[in-house]
Amino acid sequence: MIEIGKKNTLKAIRNTPQGIYLADKHGNEVLLPNKFVPKSLQAEELLEVFVYKDSEDRLVATTLVPLIEANSLANLLVTDVNSYGAFMDMGIDKDLLVPVKEQLNPMKVGKSYWVYCYLDELTQRLVGSSKIKRFLSNENNSLKVGEEVACLIFDDTPLGYLAAINQTHVGLIYHSDVYTHFRIGDTTTAYVKKIKDQGEIDLSIQKIGFKHVSDQTDVLLNYLKKNGGYVDLNDHSSPEEIQARLKISKKVFKKAIGMLYREKKIKMEEHGIRLV
Repeated sequence: MIEIGKKNTLKAIRNTPQGIYLADKHGNEVLLPNKFVPKSLQAEELLEVFVYKDSEDRLVATTLVPLIEANSLANLLVTDVNSYGAFMDMGIDKDLLVPVKEQLNPMKVGKSYWVYCYLDELTQRLVGSSKIKRFLSNENNSLKVGEEVACLIFDDTPLGYLAAINQTHVGLIYHSDVYTHFRIGDTTTAYVKKIKDQGEIDLSIQKIGFKHVSDQTDVLLNYLKKNGGYVDLNDHSSPEEIQARLKISKKVFKKAIGMLYREKKIKMEEHGIRLV
C-alpha cells in the first residue's frame, strides 16, 4: 500500500507525457511529475519518493525531502494566512494547512511554530495542528525509568513544563527540578524519572540515580581545577548559590563531595573544598 504523507520506495513502471508512474508491490500507482524525474531513472528501477495529495486532490509523488511527515512534529514557517487557516512551508510544492480550529494561538506570517502533522481521515490530506498534546498518548509505552529521551517543550503549567517525548508520549518536567528557563518550542534531552500507575510520566533533565551523581563529581573536579583547586562552597552553602555556581542541586552537590571525599580526591576546609 502506498502511504500518503510518508516516504515510499516504489518502482518506475510507465512513462507518460506528464511524468513517470510509480507503483508498489500491490500495483497501486502514483504519478511522479516530469520535473522530479531523475535523468538516470530506468524502467523497473526503485525510487524513494514522498507521496501526498495536491491542491486538486490528486495523489502525486515528489523527490523533494519534506520538512515534516504524517504523525510527526516539526518547526515550520508560516507563509500565508487567510480565513481558512495558516499555510506552512513543508519543503515541497504544497504548503501544510493548519486550520484556524487547529491553532493553539493565532498564527502570523513570517513566524515559525511547532506543529503536529496528521492525515485527515475524510479527505486523506495532510493537516497541521499546534494543539500538540491531543496527539500524544502514554498508552502502551515501553519507556523505562532512567531511559534517555528526546523532548519538545510545548506548554508551561503551574507544576512544570509539558514535553512531547520522542514525538509520541507526553511527560512533565517539574519546575523544582529545572535550573534553567525553557521556552515553548525548546528541545532538550531528558530522562524518565517515574512512570505512574495512571500512565503519567515524570521527567528529569538530569540523569537518574548514581550515574548522575557520578557525572557531577567530574563537573565538580573540573570546576576545582579551573579555579586553583579551591571553591568556597560547602554543606552550609545555600541551594541558590550552589546552583548558580555549579548548575546542580544542593542534594546532588552533597552526594558528589561525599563521594570525592571518600575517594580522597578532596579535603574539607572551614569555608570550602580543596582539591587534594
